[in-house]
Amino acid sequence: MAKFTRIEVALKMQESGLVPVFYNEDVEVCKSVVKACYDGGVRLFEFTNRGDFAALTFAALNQWAITECPEMIMGAGSVIDEGTAAMYLSLGANFIVSPIVDEGTAKVCNRRKVAWSPGCGSVTEIAKAHELGAEVVKIFPGSQVGGPGFIKSVKGPMPWASIMPTGGVSPTEENLKEWFQAGATCVGMGSQLFPKEVLANENYSYITAKCAEALEIIKKLKS
Repeated sequence: MAKFTRIEVALKMQESGLVPVFYNEDVEVCKSVVKACYDGGVRLFEFTNRGDFAALTFAALNQWAITECPEMIMGAGSVIDEGTAAMYLSLGANFIVSPIVDEGTAKVCNRRKVAWSPGCGSVTEIAKAHELGAEVVKIFPGSQVGGPGFIKSVKGPMPWASIMPTGGVSPTEENLKEWFQAGATCVGMGSQLFPKEVLANENYSYITAKCAEALEIIKKLKS
């Protein structure tokens, strides 16, 4: 069962502005990454449903995080159908992120009052996501869909839209400035926060520093 309500999740997305996106088949690596992010000030984390037995990895990771990182809002991403969404909700996911707009997934999340962020690539899809109860919609893949310019254009006729781009986001002031000045509510960030060589060398202090740096940049931009 989710520890955090969908309202709490949406408010934290707005407040912090950053959602790290990560997957590894090794739960111990996942624990180290989550802890590194947590120590850097991150309070939202998207575990992507990618490899075989990913749900079992998430189950162990979320059980660990509840004790070791109690303020961390753990969610599941890359969820494309209602069955997978239900499975992750039963494992305590506090939010569900999808690369697509799927009505079945929306219904499952809404019944449990859990936040759902679907991937959208057009104004029509964003409007449909709003109809289905999405508070924060995901723009994916962010840079391919149209980048910051797309968000700025959407916010013209739909200023109420809360948008989270994922794909093409990096922890630099120049990049983050483009997204947030365009009107992004928060950003999803994956490989730019977790370079392969950093993980290979178990240099988790790098991740902590990068998270802290990105959050500080975002705080400045939002103010």
